Amino acid sequence: MTTPPEKRPIIILKKKGGHGGHHGGAWKVAYADFVTAMMALFIVLWLLNSSKQIQEAVGGYFKDPTGTSKKVGSNMVGAGDNFVLTKDNIPKLKDQLQQAIKRTPDFEKLKNHIEMTVTSEGLRIELSESAAGTFFESGSPKLNSDGQQLLVTLAQELGKLPNKLSIEGHTDSKPYAASATYSNWELSTDRANAARRIMQDNGVRPDQVTQIRGFADQRLRKLDAPLDPANRRISLIVQYILKNDDDDDEKKPAEEQAAQEKKEAPKPEAGKE
Repeated sequence: MTTPPEKRPIIILKKKGGHGGHHGGAWKVAYADFVTAMMALFIVLWLLNSSKQIQEAVGGYFKDPTGTSKKVGSNMVGAGDNFVLTKDNIPKLKDQLQQAIKRTPDFEKLKNHIEMTVTSEGLRIELSESAAGTFFESGSPKLNSDGQQLLVTLAQELGKLPNKLSIEGHTDSKPYAASATYSNWELSTDRANAARRIMQDNGVRPDQVTQIRGFADQRLRKLDAPLDPANRRISLIVQYILKNDDDDDEKKPAEEQAAQEKKEAPKPEAGKE
């Protein structure tokens, strides 16, 4: 009788994969430099085939990133939501200012002395006086608390606009004493200047006010009542922004390019439709 062969044990060998070592991230830096160089190359190639206007705009951006250089964007500095006063949107500004004024203290007492009208210059805001003095101390260029608060509110709103401002001072026809060295001319100018100072301290830019005018009693509000306190007032004029020569200069390259393309367009051959 034969004995069965013995079963041999099965041996399984498992080899662990080796690692080639740590290679580092230097290749990432080299690849990033390569991509950056390619992007710069494509930008240069694009600019070489772009119009002169685009080239000037891109070049102007690197010279002046704020976009206020000549022929780049607008030459008017703005803020806020870039609201620009024109004859078309003047009702929007008027409503915006009225809403802000309503939030001032003692609005009910002051509302009959605040008037906004549209003129050929722009939006005129007039703050008229009463017999007791509404915004200024009587016979003085010194603003009272109501006048200061109202002008601060207007300054915060008007300072957001790129539009220029003019400030006027007016008086009634009541003269100072004959021996006085101070007259309605000085008073009207000083009141306008006092309004300018407080507004520039509270939001209006230093270069935004272009004129301070003192008219004394030469532009009465009530011609039939020259002594009426309503003739004593200051006027804030928000001036329209007028089209300037730079806008025309910006259009010329585009117009010249269109004319050149039209000139170079192939003409149909004779005898073909």
